[in-house]
Amino acid sequence: MIAHILYSGRVQGVGFRYTVHRYALDLGLKGTVRNSAAGDVEIYVQGAQDDIDKMCSLIERHFDGYISNKEISYSKEDKVYHDFRITF
Repeated sequence: MIAHILYSGRVQGVGFRYTVHRYALDLGLKGTVRNSAAGDVEIYVQGAQDDIDKMCSLIERHFDGYISNKEISYSKEDKVYHDFRITF
């Protein structure tokens, strides 16, 4: 399963991508995280839905007060990620 997640709020310049990267690696998830031009943080993450949900919970607890909105959609795996990377 792949999730596409968009977090908005004060999510750039606060270590958001690096924290997402650490949580994803700890949970064995694959994918990417990047800052969008619109000021959001965009995540593509591949793995079990329970692990994806756990990562989201960790992120939201860590950045409580910084996140104003979250959009998430799930799709079947159509791309295979081999690791988790911060992209620019």
